[in-house]
Amino acid sequence: MQTIVGVLRGGPSREHEVSLKTGAAMLANLPEERFITHDIYIDKNGQWHDRGRPVLPERILRQVDVILNGLHGEYGEDGEVQKLLEQFGVPYTGADSFGSYLAMHKLMAKTRAKEAGLFTPDFRYVENAGESENIAREIIRNFHQPVVVKPIGWGSSVGVSIVGGYAPVLTAIEQLFADGAPNVLVEEYIRGKEASAGVVEGLRGEKLYTLPPIEIVPQDDDFFSYEAKYGGRTHEICPGRFSRVGAEELQRAAKVMHRALGLRHYSRSDFIVAPRGVYYLETNTLPGLTADSLMPKSLAAVGVPFHEFLSHLVNLALSR
Repeated sequence: MQTIVGVLRGGPSREHEVSLKTGAAMLANLPEERFITHDIYIDKNGQWHDRGRPVLPERILRQVDVILNGLHGEYGEDGEVQKLLEQFGVPYTGADSFGSYLAMHKLMAKTRAKEAGLFTPDFRYVENAGESENIAREIIRNFHQPVVVKPIGWGSSVGVSIVGGYAPVLTAIEQLFADGAPNVLVEEYIRGKEASAGVVEGLRGEKLYTLPPIEIVPQDDDFFSYEAKYGGRTHEICPGRFSRVGAEELQRAAKVMHRALGLRHYSRSDFIVAPRGVYYLETNTLPGLTADSLMPKSLAAVGVPFHEFLSHLVNLALSR
């Protein structure tokens, strides 16, 4: 008997378009002999659609056995859609509502990383716009320039900038609040190689299987890849050009964060490999799965076909 899989894609986040591509890849690669797919589109206003028509979520959810979650950013990765799926008792792929919230909240994720013994860039937390000027002055006094200014509660690298000097730092903070960011993090800029390492639960008989770390390289001559992560052009090398010890430390750190955040099924964590060590940046609980995304590239590097990976995720969701 075939399993009916609802694929969530789109959503009311700043990563709507990427989510559409992830969902399309899921729909195209789920094995037809095992699964019947149900394309569930969520528009930018949060309205759910079934076959092009607006519909209440509960009506669609009654028609599926499991949800393959292809959403990114707010609503998809912050625990909100997970709460809805849990309310209706529908199994789904990826982290649960609490784990999703922890990973999306960059301050809480960094706190978990520090508690787990990982390095993470030093930072200052800006709770509201009224603190912007004082924090900007403190940053200029205590941090080498430039610094990384990022929103808390938005997905991936959306809204992140690298700036130096009082006026640019203050402007970056104030702009994020003006754009609706709930809080802001100003973070130490770490120079080094950018790396990303994925983990998958239960793959190849391992409780937590680690994929080969990917090195993300700027296409220009600037080797300090923070510039690439937040706006520059890049290419990826998989496996990355890390020493054996360096690669093992990245894989260990990715496992540590998956457990520290209480995640499920799969995740991908980003790091900077610096002369002083490996620095944790953030964790993606629903990594992109487009043809150009990092997770499929690391799966291909160890010979895991994409359709087998998707089948594995569905089985993980159904087994809980």
